[in-house]
Amino acid sequence: MNLLLDTHVLLWWVHGERIRREAAAAIADIDNVKFVSAASIWEISIKTTRGKLSVDEAFDSVVEDDFEPLPITYADARLAGSLPDHHRDPFDRMLVAQALNYDLLLVTRDPQIGLYGANILPA
Repeated sequence: MNLLLDTHVLLWWVHGERIRREAAAAIADIDNVKFVSAASIWEISIKTTRGKLSVDEAFDSVVEDDFEPLPITYADARLAGSLPDHHRDPFDRMLVAQALNYDLLLVTRDPQIGLYGANILPA
């Protein structure tokens, strides 16, 4: 199974916060490929710079060691920009586009993301 973690799920996972059992099992399963989008790292960086979020020094090494990076491509940007306006958050729209483009199971707790038809694993 190929997973794409929503930004909040990534933060919860790294910080050991509660995630639904099925999602936690899928993330922990070594046979699954777990992706983190460049959009999530960008979002975390912006929120950290603005003082809305704090991540410790170990965060980057955990992400780099445990997850596959998913760069943003031209096709991802095109699709994200053309999606219906169900969700106004550009980072979430990018994650939806990437989930659709690469047939990834998007691990999220955001109910609006399901409106796009992407495959969702509730977190």
